[in-house]
Amino acid sequence: MAGILLRSMLSVALVAGALAGIFTSAAEAQTAGGYGPLQISWEVRNRFRLFREERDFLLHAESGRGRSVLASEQVLEIQSDGRGWARNTVNRLCIDLAGRVNEPCTRDNVKESYLTPIDHPVVIRLTGPVPVGATCAWTVDDGDGPQTSTFDCAEPVNLRVRYGRTTVVTADVSSSDGSQRVFTEIAVRDIFIAGLGDSVASGEGNPDRPVALADEGFCFRSYLGTAAAQYYRPSRAGYKGGRACEAPDTLPVWQRQSALWFNPACHRSLYSYQTRTALALAVRYPHIAVTYLPLACTGATISDGLFGSQRARDCLPSKSGGACQGTVNGQLAELRDALTAAKRRQPDRNLDLVLLSVGANDIYFSGLVADVIVDTATERVLFRRSGVMASVDDARSAMTRDLPQGFAKLREALKPLVGGDLSRVVYTSYANPTLSNGGAPCPGGRAGFDIHPSFNAQPQRLAAVSNFVESEFLPQLRGLALCEGGILCRNPRTDRMTFVDNHQTSFANHGFCARAESDPEFDRQCFSATGDSFDPDIVSAASQPMLCGRSAGEYRAYLPRARWIRDANDSYFAAMTYPQGLPTSQQPSDIHDATWGVLSAVYGGAVHPSAEGHAAMADAAVPAAAAVLQLDAGVPEVTSQPAPPIPVAPGAPRPPGRTGGLN
Repeated sequence: MAGILLRSMLSVALVAGALAGIFTSAAEAQTAGGYGPLQISWEVRNRFRLFREERDFLLHAESGRGRSVLASEQVLEIQSDGRGWARNTVNRLCIDLAGRVNEPCTRDNVKESYLTPIDHPVVIRLTGPVPVGATCAWTVDDGDGPQTSTFDCAEPVNLRVRYGRTTVVTADVSSSDGSQRVFTEIAVRDIFIAGLGDSVASGEGNPDRPVALADEGFCFRSYLGTAAAQYYRPSRAGYKGGRACEAPDTLPVWQRQSALWFNPACHRSLYSYQTRTALALAVRYPHIAVTYLPLACTGATISDGLFGSQRARDCLPSKSGGACQGTVNGQLAELRDALTAAKRRQPDRNLDLVLLSVGANDIYFSGLVADVIVDTATERVLFRRSGVMASVDDARSAMTRDLPQGFAKLREALKPLVGGDLSRVVYTSYANPTLSNGGAPCPGGRAGFDIHPSFNAQPQRLAAVSNFVESEFLPQLRGLALCEGGILCRNPRTDRMTFVDNHQTSFANHGFCARAESDPEFDRQCFSATGDSFDPDIVSAASQPMLCGRSAGEYRAYLPRARWIRDANDSYFAAMTYPQGLPTSQQPSDIHDATWGVLSAVYGGAVHPSAEGHAAMADAAVPAAAAVLQLDAGVPEVTSQPAPPIPVAPGAPRPPGRTGGLN
């Protein structure tokens, strides 16, 4: 691409010099007469190629104009009344819900190869002091001979330009004031970006279409197993089966009202920082297209997830109740297969950038969370025996013993995929989810965690985990990515990844316990600061589980909040996940089972970034990605010279529609 840009610059300079000598007198005459300079501007249409329809891209182009990703997300949250911008977009992607790339993908009524495009849609406009009533004779030449059409200069012109070629576009402007020639060169840069990693990379906690909740309650059993050990929480809207613990129903009936992710098995979400980073690049740089391949998967570790297969988190809702695919292929294998297929069609097709976040599951972070929030003795004993819980000592041991070896292996596997230069891997670190008030650990308690009777963020355990994450785990990740802090790399010059962590300062005020008067009214009224949000009486709770008396359906997962970290209440109210990828031996006996009660409260994203949190992470990652890709390198793009108009062939056809088009 650097060669193409260099040739473009030389070509523009040579042609401009030649034309300057020929048309100097005409230019002087027109300038003296007040005829100002004109320019041709151009941009790639619907340039985030994951989106099949341009309206979805334009939504972000408009909301992102002059705004950060976070500010854009907040605008969209308000516009959607908290229902989320992705709820409809999720059905209009070039990757299906099973994670398969659509080849070809029909984008804006044109079939395209997703991984290896041969052309791109472009819109060109004449800008500057365009004379009223002027006509433009547009000539387009991509090396196969010029094509010319004439339009009103006020109209934009749509065309498709060949990928890998430079297309010269010339406009001969004719008006009562005289004539002028303007030209530019178009060379679209299609950037291939892959997203790898774990739940923070996939967007866990932010289903593209949140679960809809009912006014009525749904019964869960407790691990104590007695008739009195039951509790009610909001049911799913549309669920017609048995809501009482004594009225079991089948899981497929319950699953028909599930939240929707654009890949349920991995809880991939359009709100993830990786998707928002790739999308933001497309929004901000009009002369590129972005081909984005999301592969991150919730629950992934380096060994089980990136290198090897892993358990699926969720399954597509199925009316037939078909079998759930229990495993997901390793991400590196999936990426290699995609690159192999792409190079078979386009040998010079390369992977330009990898977005990566991984390591938390390798040190048992979910086990640390369980150790903090599960507080009752019975559950703690059961979870400890099943290996669900992990202590800080367990995490520290894995961090020092296993994580460096796994990271070194990952580094070597990524090298050939990015041409040997690991600076093309943008590693975005985690934020400490437990901080608020400028970096103080959250005080703990049941607030935000009273969705389950056994939950309570125990203050001492919480403080210990917060300190471990801040002073040990996050610095270790930085050392691993940058070959610092005692981490040895074979060749530090090429082995250093691009490391992003400047979002962590912002998160220090937005942990899971952050609250503000600007929070949604439902949150302020119904999520108790003392952990008393739900009616403990199983008779009255069966018809109204919320003590505030309001409908749980009023909760909005996508409204601005002080907390950028989902708590357990958010997880249940947004996703209420019943993970189906569990081994058969661990599957609960029915949908009221005590295991489902715990899992539904945490498997949808508890202690993960919200959409606002992911947007803040994207704001940190975008400049780093742009720098690696050298997107801000200045290249002359427009050259104009006055000239007589090029003759247009009589009867040249004009494409239908309001805007012009050249094919």
